[in-house]
Amino acid sequence: MRAIVANETGGPEVLRCEERDVPAPGAGQVLVRTAATGVNFIETYQRSGIYDVPLPFTPGAEASGTVIAVGDGVTEFGEGDRITTAEASGTYAEQFVVDAAKAVRVPDDLPLDVAGALPLQGVTAHYLATSSAHPESGETVIVHAGAGGVGLLLTQLLAARGVRVLTTVSTPEKAELSLAAGASEVLGYDDFADRARELTDGDGVAVVYDGVGARTFDDSLRALRVRGELVLFGAASGPVPAFDPQRLNAAGSVTLTRPSIGHFLRTPEERAWRYTDLFDAIAAGHLDVRIGARFPLAEAAEAHTALEGRRTTGKVILEP
Repeated sequence: MRAIVANETGGPEVLRCEERDVPAPGAGQVLVRTAATGVNFIETYQRSGIYDVPLPFTPGAEASGTVIAVGDGVTEFGEGDRITTAEASGTYAEQFVVDAAKAVRVPDDLPLDVAGALPLQGVTAHYLATSSAHPESGETVIVHAGAGGVGLLLTQLLAARGVRVLTTVSTPEKAELSLAAGASEVLGYDDFADRARELTDGDGVAVVYDGVGARTFDDSLRALRVRGELVLFGAASGPVPAFDPQRLNAAGSVTLTRPSIGHFLRTPEERAWRYTDLFDAIAAGHLDVRIGARFPLAEAAEAHTALEGRRTTGKVILEP
């Protein structure tokens, strides 16, 4: 089978398409023929060496596809079943294995490309909206990178609950996408804290969802109301430098959390709840999963270049 392999860390050019043996499903695992693979910022951090990974390395944790073999003890899936996951490994490949307990059956009416674009950003948006912070109907929040994959989904989930969503974007085209997703106002990155204060009569916002990191962190703190919540869930502009926790007091006794997806998929019941909510919202027409760019598997390097260059909106996927 073909797979994308990084034999060294570096820029997108280290991602090469190579022939690899088809993995065998172990006990409790399924082997899946890939339909669509999600491309995410974490893979750019792994590829570049920001996050340590063993080399050679095939990126990818998110994908959808069709089960073609099952390992010992697997009873919940059989050959031909359609699944999706954000908890596999090596999904930049024509086939991959995943623990059956970490795969989710795809509804018959959901296309596999959409199912492959949904898991990581969809589940992230779900736990951000429901668990990492607790904005109520009528309250105001900021969602950074409002036209990105998480931003578009999170905006839709929050707006559906009556939360007033302010977003930041970098271009007029992205502003249009964000407004269509339910944002009430779209702000620029240079003055979003001041504008957020103006739009809340000087109080500040209840929550800032910050997946940008170093570029926005200081102003995200400044935009919060007293006892507001800052949810730092990514570092698209680089990691936030070490800082004095006393700044949280000075900002108004605000709270800071740094969630990650694994801590919000701890039980089968929690996994089922999040995916069922997302599938139901799509079926009802309340949640649109935007696939902003598609690349052939062999062009994974180009996909990383586009993602890191902020040239994409919504989700980027690879297709075999």
